[in-house]
Amino acid sequence: MPNPLGDFSFTWPYYAAVVVGYLLGSIPFGLLLTRLAGQGDIRAVGSGNIGATNVYRTGNKAMALLTLFLDGGKGTLAAGVGGLLYGPDFAVLAGGGAMLGHLFPVWLRFKGGKGVATGVGIMLAVWWPIGLLMMATWSVTALLFRYSSLASLVAFGAAPALAWWLADLQTTELAAFIAILVWLRHARNIVRLPRGKEPKIGRDA
Repeated sequence: MPNPLGDFSFTWPYYAAVVVGYLLGSIPFGLLLTRLAGQGDIRAVGSGNIGATNVYRTGNKAMALLTLFLDGGKGTLAAGVGGLLYGPDFAVLAGGGAMLGHLFPVWLRFKGGKGVATGVGIMLAVWWPIGLLMMATWSVTALLFRYSSLASLVAFGAAPALAWWLADLQTTELAAFIAILVWLRHARNIVRLPRGKEPKIGRDA
């Protein structure tokens, strides 16, 4: 049966973009940094997540900030380099791969982070005004309600609409794909929020 995308000799760079993006996105910076700092396995702290919010619960704000920067940076790097070298199609594929890598890293038995920083980093590289507006939305929501999870849900829920308004269909599809993944990874948070059991920013899980 013929490949609808074309011959493999033509399509292999597209697959490679996803794979390279995945491998870059799968680097678990939160886990690596906490171990290097002698604080053990971050998966045994708070929510057990490897992202910056849970690293913050160790009490090391500088390490949490570095985790946030590196997790976002790997998304920006994957999508940015892909787009710079080969164009927007590769930016989207590499960015999508990085998102999957962060959420489902093969090194951690496919149990990764929630993708907030990485997702924003990808959008900054693909269409930077959307990324900035997502950051602003997150900040305002977090300031008003003090829930990191709620801020993430609102920011990523708004991303497809922002992409539709500011960018193009391809970017909108990427934003929707990332938003769906982030919302799925926040399923437990969504259940806890209306029950008042979700930890607020600055409090333990």
